Amino acid sequence: MRDRVRVLCRPSIASGFRLAGFDPIEAGDPSEGARRLLGMLEDPDAGVVLVQEDFHDALSPGDRRGLARRALPLVVPFPVPARVPSPGGAEAFIADLLRQAIGYRVRLG
Repeated sequence: MRDRVRVLCRPSIASGFRLAGFDPIEAGDPSEGARRLLGMLEDPDAGVVLVQEDFHDALSPGDRRGLARRALPLVVPFPVPARVPSPGGAEAFIADLLRQAIGYRVRLG
């Protein structure tokens, strides 16, 4: 079957892709990810390869140019998930949940 979507990511986010129905290939660091990505290009069924951005960035400039010239598989880097701290911390989060649940702002403390 041609044109399948493949995923290459770190083990820490692989379970999210599994929940979405993919069978991700895991790599622990950018150099391993770059090696696995180059190996995935030989898969005759791969139509699209979703790859973590830091794995893609670990490729040499020549390898990245080669990817840009290929028709298939289409390699699509995605950003590494980052945890963004919420402003105000846990109390602000709880106050916001209460505001949504009961319809007005509650002052904690």
